[in-house]
Amino acid sequence: MTRFVLALLLAACTAAVPLRAADAPDNTLTAREKADGWQLLFDGKTTAGWHGYNQSSFPDGWAVRDGALTRVGGPTVDIVTDKEYANFDLQFDWKIAPGGNSGLFFHVVESPTLKSTYFSGPEYQLIDNEGHPDGKNGPDRWAGANYALHAPTKNTANPVGQWNHSRLVVHNGHVEHWLNGVKVVEYDLWSDDWKARVAASKFKQWPQYGMAKTGHIALQEHGFEIAFKNLKIRPL
Repeated sequence: MTRFVLALLLAACTAAVPLRAADAPDNTLTAREKADGWQLLFDGKTTAGWHGYNQSSFPDGWAVRDGALTRVGGPTVDIVTDKEYANFDLQFDWKIAPGGNSGLFFHVVESPTLKSTYFSGPEYQLIDNEGHPDGKNGPDRWAGANYALHAPTKNTANPVGQWNHSRLVVHNGHVEHWLNGVKVVEYDLWSDDWKARVAASKFKQWPQYGMAKTGHIALQEHGFEIAFKNLKIRPL
């Protein structure tokens, strides 16, 4: 497939995304979204569809609070979707506590030999840019970044304590990160540029990092409270 055709397909995917009405209930799908193939990853009431990374059950330390899937404290692990996804359009809202740091991972592989989600899955960074020390290590650590590999083109994160809207599009290795309606990162998995960036980063120590063609969506436990709602995905 040529780059031109791929661009047209991604543009069509973008155009097909319905705008969520301001008064639409959280954690629901409109009739249009259902017709377009969107699926909820979180129903706003239960933890159905999720489990602890490399575990068979849902861990303590995560709970549903006020209609949001929330990291609430105590020893815990990252959580992952029960299902795996290859090509998809994912949207979600998130709100992080002051000084917080977390992330959303994709193409995550579960294996006894892989102790963490970030051993295999690339990360859409979620962070308090101003309040967490890692935010001062460079823009490739800012909210919306492909963590430590691609910096966002601009800082479009809302002030800490407010909800942000994120979108992650993965289509045959081409990846887009959107934050609050702005495309801030774009890259191609498995390309020469990708391999060079990984080889120059800490991820080089994990050979499976970013190499899977499919995998789980993961939400990171990083010691800080973070809440997620309106998690929905459309397989492509």
